[in-house]
Amino acid sequence: MILRTLVMIALGAFVTTLDNTIVAAGAPSIARDLALDLPALQWVSIGYMLPFAGLLPVAGTLVDRWGQAATLRAGLLAFGAGAAAGGLATTAWLVISARVLQGAAAAFLVPALLSLLRTNLDARRRALGATVWTACLAVALALGPTLGGVLSEYLGWGWIFFVNLPFVAAMLVLLRTVRTTGRDLAVARPAVLSMLVVTTGMVLVTAAVVELGEGGAVLGAAGAGLVIWFVLRERRARERLVPAELTGHRVFTGALIVQLLWGLGVSGVFFFTPLLHQESLGLGPMLAGLPLVAVAVAVVAATPLVPWAVPRFGPHRTVVAGLATVAAGLLAVAAVNHVPEVLPRLPGLVLIGAGSALTTPLTSHALEIVAEKHAGAASGLLTASRELSSALGVALIGAVLTVVRTARLDEGPAPALAGGYTAGLLTAAALQLVGAILALRLLSGRTGQNPSRSDKRGDPFLSSW
Repeated sequence: MILRTLVMIALGAFVTTLDNTIVAAGAPSIARDLALDLPALQWVSIGYMLPFAGLLPVAGTLVDRWGQAATLRAGLLAFGAGAAAGGLATTAWLVISARVLQGAAAAFLVPALLSLLRTNLDARRRALGATVWTACLAVALALGPTLGGVLSEYLGWGWIFFVNLPFVAAMLVLLRTVRTTGRDLAVARPAVLSMLVVTTGMVLVTAAVVELGEGGAVLGAAGAGLVIWFVLRERRARERLVPAELTGHRVFTGALIVQLLWGLGVSGVFFFTPLLHQESLGLGPMLAGLPLVAVAVAVVAATPLVPWAVPRFGPHRTVVAGLATVAAGLLAVAAVNHVPEVLPRLPGLVLIGAGSALTTPLTSHALEIVAEKHAGAASGLLTASRELSSALGVALIGAVLTVVRTARLDEGPAPALAGGYTAGLLTAAALQLVGAILALRLLSGRTGQNPSRSDKRGDPFLSSW
């Protein structure tokens, strides 16, 4: 039972994270085959991230109401259906719709899988389960871009989606042998209306950034209005989507903001790097995604430094150092972007990965200072913040790239794209520096003593890469 639970958790962690990164190297192939412009291409990535982020705050409660078995079964079938539809899609809207379905399914799969840690494993094995989850996230991060490139180049981009199906099939088989909880209608109903309002607002704001122009202004105004309505409604609501104890906590709110700034910069650059490598450097899909492995390897290599650094310098200074290192890496890549070779970019990519590893105390520190009764909500919010920052990052860096590329089209398509990418790198670096300043000010609160802290050690990996 323990082994089957761990395998189930490992497969789920891998496949839901893989779908965040696997499309990066295959995106140019999708764009060529379906004649997608840059905004439509961005939605292939954003379409997965936004529903993932929007549904997470209520998904955990719904898992408790519906039961693990029903949630996992429905989530896996929906995820598999999205994968099959995406692989067979022949239009932009079908691909994006498939990604939306997968993202919505992932929002329920993640808390359902993580709940297996608490129901099926004792405290000692829970730590092992957390390690397995984190390791699978790292492996998916490392393999995603390269695997997407290999599949696109040798089998066709449809296999970026089809590759999910064996994982889904294996998990459905395992689900029949893993102990799961049933329905519990005594669990309080989640704030579904609040979730719908804020999710719609996020979609409209993201669409505004992607589309730009007058239409973008209208979308942005509508989205901002819905977000403001959500905030006002939350203040009066009896059952809040976000507990007041979390929104009123300076350190926790600061962690959400800083994580958002990190993702705004890094995720957008991560998405557009394979596009630049293919369109400007003339690389194939596989080689275009391969340099991003350096980022993932650096994350894994630098992670052991975190337990050493936090007791000596504090979590806030460790995060500041990480963000500053990420900014240095982005600037290093920008400085050599005019060189039509991959090798000079590797030192900067390594710095981005190493610095990102040092930002992981954002999550653990934020979870340590919240009350045990809000640990689940806090974990969901941190994970939602990560996914939202990824979606907005793709939109923001894409908008910067588009504006600069359009202004420089007279230089030729490849130089114009390179110029837009450089502008995106500089924007991302500025966001990291702003995040570092805020981290120094907002994350320096003293960590409160919590007698149940050991019970939460399985949670910080929720918001890791």
